Amino acid sequence: MDSDTLWAALALMLVLEGLFPFISPGGWRRTFEKILSLRDGQLRFFALVNIVLGLAVLAVLAL
Repeated sequence: MDSDTLWAALALMLVLEGLFPFISPGGWRRTFEKILSLRDGQLRFFALVNIVLGLAVLAVLAL
């Protein structure tokens, strides 16, 4: 992977993360409040699921 691909992936991540608060600030705020109320174990579980899904997508795209 070259550096251009990495920067493009980071830029796309920023665009995707900015869409929800731009489209629905109230919904984003409510969702963020729910996330803040999670216990550490719950938050770690969801983070682990995201990591595994991201790695699975990368593995499929690399084939």
